[in-house]
Amino acid sequence: MIYKPHDYQQFAIDYILSHPVAALILDMGLGKTSITLTAIEKLLYDNFEVNKVLVVAPLRVARNTWSDEIKKWEHLKGLRYSTVVGTAAERMKALKTDADIYIINRENLQWLVEKSGVEFFWDMVVLDELSSFKNWQSKRFRSFMKVRPKVKRVVGLTGTPSPNGMMDLFAEFKCLDMGERLGRFISQYRVDYFVPDQMNGQIVYSYKLRPGSAERIQNKISDITISMKAMDHLKMPELISNRYYVAMDADESSAYESLKSDLVLPYVNGEITAANAATLTGKLVQMANGAVYADNGEEVLIHNKKLDALEDLIEAANGRPVMVAYWYKHDLVRIEKRLNEMKIYYEKLDSDASIKKWNNGDLPVALIHPASAGHGLNLQSGGNILIWFGLTWSLELYQQTVARLWRQGQSAETVIVQHICTADTIDDDIMDALEAKDFSQNRLIAAVKAEVCHE
Repeated sequence: MIYKPHDYQQFAIDYILSHPVAALILDMGLGKTSITLTAIEKLLYDNFEVNKVLVVAPLRVARNTWSDEIKKWEHLKGLRYSTVVGTAAERMKALKTDADIYIINRENLQWLVEKSGVEFFWDMVVLDELSSFKNWQSKRFRSFMKVRPKVKRVVGLTGTPSPNGMMDLFAEFKCLDMGERLGRFISQYRVDYFVPDQMNGQIVYSYKLRPGSAERIQNKISDITISMKAMDHLKMPELISNRYYVAMDADESSAYESLKSDLVLPYVNGEITAANAATLTGKLVQMANGAVYADNGEEVLIHNKKLDALEDLIEAANGRPVMVAYWYKHDLVRIEKRLNEMKIYYEKLDSDASIKKWNNGDLPVALIHPASAGHGLNLQSGGNILIWFGLTWSLELYQQTVARLWRQGQSAETVIVQHICTADTIDDDIMDALEAKDFSQNRLIAAVKAEVCHE
């Protein structure tokens, strides 16, 4: 295909060309891969500013998306690429291949830097999903920082740079500018921009921004950052988002409340911290979905109301393909059992073959886990209906999953997102947080405290 960039795409291409360090916060569907590849092609063959490029991406994006984009566009056909995934032997073979661009999954970055024995010869690095480097204590962050001084050009790509708050920005931007803007040390970053929030004695569980700090941080990084929203630049399909409520009967509600009491009562007279709040909310979400893992690992069934709702929604789709997002393994098992009883063909979207079937319209129901299939996959060709069986607190994974259907290239005029919610449970707290785009630890703790107060 002939590449005819939109004005905003050309602006982003020029931005990469003129900024050796660049952060592109581009909403889902704006074409960040083609933008970056176009800039890389110019830097390699027109400007002669770089020799070898390393792309670090989520596994499926590394394996499929970047190579697909190279093959898709006429102006990129001269780019030689090597995909560094698979077994150690396969990765070594890929590294020894003479190419312009080497594409590796982020899980293998530490192996590349510390264990492969290959000298780090790349002078440009693209961090696809910069938010993957938000943890300054992670092995991938530390490995990358060892080789960052060898790199002349760095591009960070993401749609959600701070899904858990602006504390995430420290490590992400240190990857880009080695600490020039937000400082070299997390301790100083905290002192400069945050104050302790949730505490237990001397232990600090969370921080909150000092007044005016958000603007100060944004000003610090503004000279290397551009941000674009899809709605500002694309004619997007209408997004229709609904809560589809189910109600437990008296016995089921009693079982839910009994289990909930066992979980939250120990904390009525004690402090709820982020650590135990996360554990509690996980249990409460499971119960809202209809089943929960007991301490011995066995599954305790509470209700099947969400399964009944899922059956109704699939039937209401009248044969149109439906994508179903699940979170817990026991949810998947129960969903699969119900679909088998309905004699509906389905597959999990966890392989190239299943993704191809979905995009070809050959899957009546596709099951997707946000954590494994959130980033980078183009699934808009397969359908326009997404049903959330179980909800997630992760803003980043939620947005990325919705964006698999609600993106440029979606032929339907509307994308319908149905959230199956169990009434009088934590589902409403999560939905409120989704709509408020607030996924801080404070929100998590407040949700659990709300449950405690209901006792």
